[in-house]
Amino acid sequence: MRTALVIGTGLIGTSAALALASRGVVVHLADHDPEQARTAAALGAGTDEAPEGPVDLAIVAAPPAYVAGVLADAMRRGVARGYLDVASVKGGPRRELDALGLDLASYIGSHPMSGREKSGPLAATGDLFEGRPWVLTPTRDTDTEVLNLALELVSHCRAVPVVMDADAHDRAVALVSHMPHLVSSMVAARLENAEEAAVRLCGQGIRDVTRIAASDPGMWIDILSANPGPVADLLTDVAADLEETVQALRSLQSSDEAKRREGVSGVEDVLRRGNAGQVRVPGKHGSAPRVYEVVAVLIDDQPGQLARIFADAGRAGVNIEDVRIEHATGQQAGLVQLMVEPKAAPVLSAALRERGWAIRQ
Repeated sequence: MRTALVIGTGLIGTSAALALASRGVVVHLADHDPEQARTAAALGAGTDEAPEGPVDLAIVAAPPAYVAGVLADAMRRGVARGYLDVASVKGGPRRELDALGLDLASYIGSHPMSGREKSGPLAATGDLFEGRPWVLTPTRDTDTEVLNLALELVSHCRAVPVVMDADAHDRAVALVSHMPHLVSSMVAARLENAEEAAVRLCGQGIRDVTRIAASDPGMWIDILSANPGPVADLLTDVAADLEETVQALRSLQSSDEAKRREGVSGVEDVLRRGNAGQVRVPGKHGSAPRVYEVVAVLIDDQPGQLARIFADAGRAGVNIEDVRIEHATGQQAGLVQLMVEPKAAPVLSAALRERGWAIRQ
């Protein structure tokens, strides 16, 4: 691939353009808002000047509701040899294109499984997709050259290609992305009118659950409008679990010992099923999940503290597999949880203590 046209210079489009430009591809940028395309160009994602002729690949990074229309316009104008979209829903846009009577041999649907809570070109990074799955949904009609162009794009973005059927993809993202986002929003909504004294007690657990609720509602309305059926089906199942759990908790309030046992059994059931589902979530780099030991370190909220901890861990020859930070309420301090291999935990604890760090047991 030597040339590309990115249509839609938000977070995903600009991030893909930055990755391509860094690999020497000549990238042209277009957007319904010319100022946004100019911003992406100023960031080094390419040029906002129109290409003089057909490019190798056109990448449409528009909201799902507009993807088919933007693709149809580009295909009719013959702006590229191959066409690809990066919308989070795949079945609908392809059916819309088919209904418009377009030759779909030059088109392939795709979805990079990566993003951020922020949107727009200023939130974009060239490494946004690194190590992340990038779904491709070719059909028997897809031209081999177009599939190869898509694979080259994924390679330039350092993502991992995953081939799926379009409708299977939509059911999958409903489960792992769309439904969880709504559940996160529902939990976060409980905080809106909560007493300030209660909100001040928020810890890492509530932060983890509500983090994705910070995303742009307009963007999510577009996404959910394109995939409502599978999401509604999943929420129906969640609602059934909620109802059973509510009944179990009510039983725990009973003075009748038999009912209390029923309540314990019901709550335990949902917790155990949650355990069973959670262990299926892929671990680091998409590998099987692994159990790490936590070394908890108390730190002051001052510049350079994390750098010092990581440097000291490196001197001890210990690799930090993951890290979490829990900030203390009302204090300029926090707890850094360093996840390491179990056999490395005592080594790291001893090394950090020796260097003056306060280890929390």
